Amino acid sequence: MKVLILNGSPHKNGCTYTGLCEVEKTLNENGIETEIFWVGTKPIASCMACGKCGELGECAFDDKVNEFVKKAYDADGFIFGSPVHYAAATGQITSFLGRAFYSNSNGDGSKAFKFKPASAIASARRAGTTVTYDQLNKFFGISQMPIISSCYWNVVHGNTPDEVKQDEEGLYIMRQLGRNMAFFLQCIELGQENGLKVDESEPKVKTNFIR
Repeated sequence: MKVLILNGSPHKNGCTYTGLCEVEKTLNENGIETEIFWVGTKPIASCMACGKCGELGECAFDDKVNEFVKKAYDADGFIFGSPVHYAAATGQITSFLGRAFYSNSNGDGSKAFKFKPASAIASARRAGTTVTYDQLNKFFGISQMPIISSCYWNVVHGNTPDEVKQDEEGLYIMRQLGRNMAFFLQCIELGQENGLKVDESEPKVKTNFIR
């Protein structure tokens, strides 16, 4: 089993990375393979609503978003991390996830993400973590992805990686999140081995508010 971890910070080895590493370490200790994918520092275009993903099966902008989605097919679970910028997730990770989730939904029925457990973490000096946490969870909620929680909201605090390492409660929350994710993945594996499948027999209904 493998968890794909997205580092949505422009700082490759910064505070968000430090929190994600604590989750990764715990996942590895519980027999789960991991890979950290960094969004980088180049601008990430937002979705243009061009609809080309429905024809191509992937986003028309062939950048790190498509690279990540290709890796997502082989992942069994996900952890998404973002620092707080002005009391919200970064514009970069918002654009990244908007295109990743929409292009896969429109192009391949969300097969890269659907039914796979996911969790978000937020990193901040002080405030804005819970808003960021809620913001990222919405991507999972619309994609039929079980949301894995910890013993508190998944946040770490610190202005530098060294300060994050002093956030004893935050690091404990990260470790418990790793244990919870590993447990849930193991439950899914046991269910699949015993023939359990998700019931998708009812056709999807889609309406607009004006009709």
